[in-house]
Amino acid sequence: MPTSLLYATGLVKRVSTATGELTILDDVDVAVEQGAQLAVVGESGSGKTTLLGILAGLDLPSAGQVWLDGAEITALDEEQRARVRGRSVGFVFQSFQLIDSLTALENVMLPLELRGDGRARQGAREFLQRVGLAARTTHYPRQLSGGEQQRVAIARAFACAPKVLFADEPTGNLDTRTGARIADLLFNLNSEEATTLVLVTHDAALAARCGATLALEAGRIAGVQR
Repeated sequence: MPTSLLYATGLVKRVSTATGELTILDDVDVAVEQGAQLAVVGESGSGKTTLLGILAGLDLPSAGQVWLDGAEITALDEEQRARVRGRSVGFVFQSFQLIDSLTALENVMLPLELRGDGRARQGAREFLQRVGLAARTTHYPRQLSGGEQQRVAIARAFACAPKVLFADEPTGNLDTRTGARIADLLFNLNSEEATTLVLVTHDAALAARCGATLALEAGRIAGVQR
């Protein structure tokens, strides 16, 4: 079994289209050590989000293997992969992915409650305070700005103490100033919590803050910088 916290080898992803088979990923290898930060960069359509989904166990490759926190997730069924994600993974998405009918506090509490955490409410309050939203706990997503919604999403991700945080264009829907503040918050919390970070971004400045960068081009690795 690989010693890296996150390890993938020979990843291929093909999908059928009206015009034939399309290869989205082609022989991609990834290794991320505990506590490391990896940025995945590339043009639109290069396979970045597909790679993130496979590494996180949200999707399966057409070929290749992925190990996450000691589990070969490509050998598991969806229910088993969901258990690994619940135990080891946090997510921050470009579109926030908050539940509109829940308050900020309830959004952060939800994954904690699903894990049976008896301190869900207290833990959620603590993380909302850490992201600067102590006064907004009873507000619904529609009552929050984009930056505030992303702060809730970050609090929700870190509250579960994930071993790996997957962030997909976390500043993509935000203006430059708000995006910079969110990036600072994300990296500060990541450092404080010693979380392993896999970040998909088109922002070169954001990628430069990571310890390593993997560049994709048309589904293949175009380069790795450390």
